[in-house]
Amino acid sequence: MPSFDIASKVDLQTLDNAINTVKKEITNRFDFKNAHVVIELNKKEYTIAIEADSDMKIEQMTDVIISRSMKQGIDAAAFDFSKEPYPSGKIVKKEVSVKNGLKQEDAKKIVKLIKDGGFKVQAAIMDNIVRVTGKKIDDLQQVIAACRAANLGLPLQFENMKS
Repeated sequence: MPSFDIASKVDLQTLDNAINTVKKEITNRFDFKNAHVVIELNKKEYTIAIEADSDMKIEQMTDVIISRSMKQGIDAAAFDFSKEPYPSGKIVKKEVSVKNGLKQEDAKKIVKLIKDGGFKVQAAIMDNIVRVTGKKIDDLQQVIAACRAANLGLPLQFENMKS
């Protein structure tokens, strides 16, 4: 019986490469010369710590992070920029979390989307993935198209396609 998995994960090495590219670009930019700028990736907690002199520089750094990570193949929806920057003395700090893995409520949204779509498939939540099985590969491809069309705010990957 054909099946595939719906996952939402970010490759740590690709993320590290993207952050290193951002660091290199920021140090070479003229508007960041002689300015306090720190970008650090916490690999265990999947967070990015950003420090700069002003809010404007923080916003510019987030734009660079998004553009460079998208060039590396990381979806912009993988970053959670909802936390506001906070002042700490003369500098401004911001913490950006990276979404890695499907949370239970997100997995339930995906299963509900599949059930409401009326597809002839079964969807099951397994830890941080959703396994979709069906009798025909065409049905599975319709589910993939429906998940891509639905704006869930998650970077979804469709992997482990078996026929």
